[in-house]
Amino acid sequence: MGMTMTQKILAAHAGLDHVEAGQLVMAKLDRVLGNDITTPVAIREFEKLGVKDVYDKEKVTVVLDHFVPNKDIAAAIQCQQCRNFCNEHEIVNFFDVGQMGIEHALLPEKGLVVSGDCVVGADSHTCTYGALGAFSTGVGSTDMACAMAIGKLWFKVPSAIRFELKGELQPHVTGKDVILHIIGMIGVDGALYRSMEFTGEGVSSLSVVDRLTICNMAIEAGGKNGIFEVDQKTIDYVHEHSLREPVIYKADEDAVYEKTYEIDLSTIRPTVSFPHLPENTKTIDEVGEVKIDQVVIGSCTNGFYENIEEAASILRGRKVAKGVRCIVIPATQEIYLKAMKNGLLEDFIKAGCVVSTPTCGPCLGGYMGVLAPGERAVATTNRNFVGRMGAKTSEVYLASPATAAASAIEGKIASFEPYV
Repeated sequence: MGMTMTQKILAAHAGLDHVEAGQLVMAKLDRVLGNDITTPVAIREFEKLGVKDVYDKEKVTVVLDHFVPNKDIAAAIQCQQCRNFCNEHEIVNFFDVGQMGIEHALLPEKGLVVSGDCVVGADSHTCTYGALGAFSTGVGSTDMACAMAIGKLWFKVPSAIRFELKGELQPHVTGKDVILHIIGMIGVDGALYRSMEFTGEGVSSLSVVDRLTICNMAIEAGGKNGIFEVDQKTIDYVHEHSLREPVIYKADEDAVYEKTYEIDLSTIRPTVSFPHLPENTKTIDEVGEVKIDQVVIGSCTNGFYENIEEAASILRGRKVAKGVRCIVIPATQEIYLKAMKNGLLEDFIKAGCVVSTPTCGPCLGGYMGVLAPGERAVATTNRNFVGRMGAKTSEVYLASPATAAASAIEGKIASFEPYV
């Protein structure tokens, strides 16, 4: 019986020739990630273990990205705990204010994840790195503590669902529209504890950013992880960002999948997810009249440079609608700097937007864009649960950067098509 991409990576990291779905394995880890919310809990558990040091000072990675610069005293204390721990244990890849970015954009940019890696992070959207052909998944802070101590974790090998992609996306339709389409099709539990494996000739038409976006939201379909077949785009990206060589795992021809979905990318329309679940999707042709109060363009899902550039191209020379707040958040300092050099920040500010330092803040209702009761936001983020971005009676509509930018101009959910 053949193995999927995910199963091959887990087998290799467990030192086994073969694994099967449902099997328990202890796998070595190439990277362990935490942020300013989850790391303090992991630190407390790590200290209870009684170990003297982390398993690898280079592979343990801490990114302060949720509430930095600190929004209040509690956030400041959490970050202080992280700083003290990372200084004490000489953590090489510690990213604080001025160097940090949104973690799931920062790690690929810094070349800290490459194809074939086995990565865990105390953040549910750690599944992002499957875009590079890695196995990556979110874990709890207790698991992070154990991982920091011994560099290994137990995994139940997931079964898999294959998504066979064909065709090419229409202009300005993006990976965000693809994953919202898929979640709308299979539901928020449609891939529960399964590996979502993307293959087919259509993969080559997707940018690496499209793939990062799609894998980021695998968890919103219940997936254990998302992973793309490695191609030349992947290899070029890895070589551009990392000194490590990618290790490529291709699924066997007789690999077992629970289901296979064929998706023609050319048929996908701009898609919006309505409150209060990512599966509540409608195409832009079906949304009707939905007035909004706020737009957020950014996050670990859509804060990459090509996302920011696309939004700027629509807002350039236009104005945000009266009564709408538009917040733009480049995902890393490097993206911020590139956007500044290329005049995108000027485009945003002239349009009436505000531009923030990299942060996860508004995505989880923390700061930099919390919603009041009854307010509505279009966001390029990845979750729209009840109260996700603020008050329990507020509403979040998930969309692509292009749709979000057009909506900011119109003051309601709107198509970008008249602007491109």
